[in-house]
Parts: sequence; C-alpha cells; structure tokens
Amino acid sequence: MLIRSLRLKNFRNYAEETFEFVDGLNVLAGANAQGKTNAAEAVFLLCTGYSPRATKDHQLVMRGREGAALSCRAESRYGEISIEMEICADKKNVKINGTPILRIGELLGNVNSVFFNPNELKLVKESPEDRRRFMNISLSQMSRTYLHALNRYNKILQQRNNLLKEKDRAIVLDTLPVWDAEFARYAAKIILMRNEFLKTLGPLAEEAHACLSGGKETLKIASESGYYGGEEEIAYAVKEDLKTAYEKDIRLGFTTVGPHRDDMKLLLDGEDVRIYGSQGQQRTVALSLKLAETEIFRARAGEYPVLVLDDVLSELDKVRQRRLIGRAERMQTVITCTSADKRVFGGAPFKKMTVAAGKLKKDPSSD
Repeated sequence: MLIRSLRLKNFRNYAEETFEFVDGLNVLAGANAQGKTNAAEAVFLLCTGYSPRATKDHQLVMRGREGAALSCRAESRYGEISIEMEICADKKNVKINGTPILRIGELLGNVNSVFFNPNELKLVKESPEDRRRFMNISLSQMSRTYLHALNRYNKILQQRNNLLKEKDRAIVLDTLPVWDAEFARYAAKIILMRNEFLKTLGPLAEEAHACLSGGKETLKIASESGYYGGEEEIAYAVKEDLKTAYEKDIRLGFTTVGPHRDDMKLLLDGEDVRIYGSQGQQRTVALSLKLAETEIFRARAGEYPVLVLDDVLSELDKVRQRRLIGRAERMQTVITCTSADKRVFGGAPFKKMTVAAGKLKKDPSSD
C-alpha cells in the first residue's frame, strides 16, 4: 500500500500543507516541536480513524479554528483510494472515494498502517490494556469479522457490568445466563483470532528482534488468555468460568472473566522483558512487534502496510538504526527525525522533507 499525497488544513499546527510521498523511505526532518510528529499522526489517523496521541478529537484542531480537514490519495493492489476526514466538535466525518461512511470502523482495512513512536514502549512495559489495544487495532484492520465481534462483545460486556450493579440479587442471578450465552459466543471469536494472531506474530517478532539485536537476544511471545482449542470449545470454557465467577463478579460489580482481561507474555532470553529488560531492550522488543505486524499484513493483504516511524532513530545506536532502515525500506515508510544522516540510511534512497513551524520547506534534492 502507498500513500501518494497527504493534505492538512487547520490540523494541529498546520494551517495548510500538502506532502507528496515516494514509494520507499520518506524522511520528515527538522527541529523539535515543528510539526513532524503531527504529520506522522495524520497518516495513521487517516488509515485507522485512531490517533495514537489525542484522547479527544478537538485536540487535533488548530487552536482558534472551528475544525480541521485532512485527506490523502493512496494506492492498494485493488486500485486508487481517496480518504477525506473533517473534524469538528469531537466528531469525525469521513468519506472514502467521495462516499460518506456511517461508522468509523468502515475506514479500517482500506489503507493499512503500522505506527511506532517512543510512547509505544507502553506496549511492552505498561498495562495489559496497551497490549490488547495493539492486538485490537491490528486485527481490526485485517478483519471486519474481528471488528464486529469486538464491538458486539464490548456492548454485551457493558450491559453485563450494568446488571452486576443491580441491587436485587435474584434479578441478577436470573438474568446473567441470558447475557452469558452471547458474551461467550463473541468472546470465543475474539480469543480464537487473537490466539492465531499471536501464533503467527511470535516467530516473525523473534526473527525481527534477532535482526535488530544482531542475534544477541531471543524473543518469545505467548498468549496469556488461558483459553485454547476451537471456537465452540473456547465458548464453552468461557461460559463455565463465568458461572464459577458469579459470586466474585456480583461482589465486585464487574465481569472478571473474558478477553477484556487478556494479556500476552513477552520473554527475552527466558525472562519477562517487562520486569527485567532494560529501556533499550524494551524499545527493541516493541519495534520487533511492529515489524512483525507489517509482515502479517503483507501475508494477509498481499502487500505491506504504510509504516510510520516517529522519532525512533534518536533512541537507537547506529548499528540498530541501520538494521531498522534495512527492514523499513521493504515498504513505504514515513520517518521523522531531527536530521537525515546519510550514513544511517546506508545508501538506501530516500526523500527528505524539512518541516519548520508547521510548514514544509521544499528540499531541492534528498539529503
């Protein structure tokens, strides 16, 4: 997949700007706080409808403006795609090839993207919620079935939790089995697809990590869901565990069983990298997961996603920088950095664009 152009209007610190991207490496260079990350964020936002940095849509709008608009022209193996997004008052309006979509989920899968910046260290070192978010965003781009199951599951989970707060215990015990059947059905779909995803991701992440670390470390990934087998087998096990947890769930007022509690285990040379890994090791593991994700996209969609690497090079030594570039040049990549050092790119061609104060300065040639 390729993004040919990106247009921003009143987005973050961009009054109006257009970026033209090439097939391989696209480098956004410039001093800090000039807008490089904002442009990288816009790419991922147009691909997924999700901002990795903002919790509210109005945070994406330039200060003092009523709304923002961003769009891109892209290509996939199936043809050209245009995506337009308007943001106003915490609401996004999106058109794909000129046709409005009703739900933001319809955006997923049109132009796939993988995003990495220093905050992605949360994927390794912080809560299970961050690792579930990684799986959810990736799988939702790959599968509408997964996205539908996830949306249905979250609604049922919310309704079940509301029921658990009901003060009449008899009503709770009488009604729980009704919710549990549907809960287990969608939980099983999610768990099965996550298990398959991690089974594929593991060897790919291991290979990527060996590449970045020069073979000095071994990464292993495993699911911590505790459910295995086919969909019916998982659904049955979830239902049984729900029954066992009735007393606990009623006492706590929320559901303690299900894929909303899932996690994945990350082991580096047999040790939990979340606990024993250094900052550099954790960063390399997170990068390895993202690079593995690009390979899964290629296998499933028949083409690489757009890779966005925001402010990553400054956190790596020269050897790992060059190894990362060697992987990134396989696909269209948008890289942000303070300076584009030719030695880091090891002879790989790239297009350099300099960003200053929310404006793009045209470079006469690649640096």
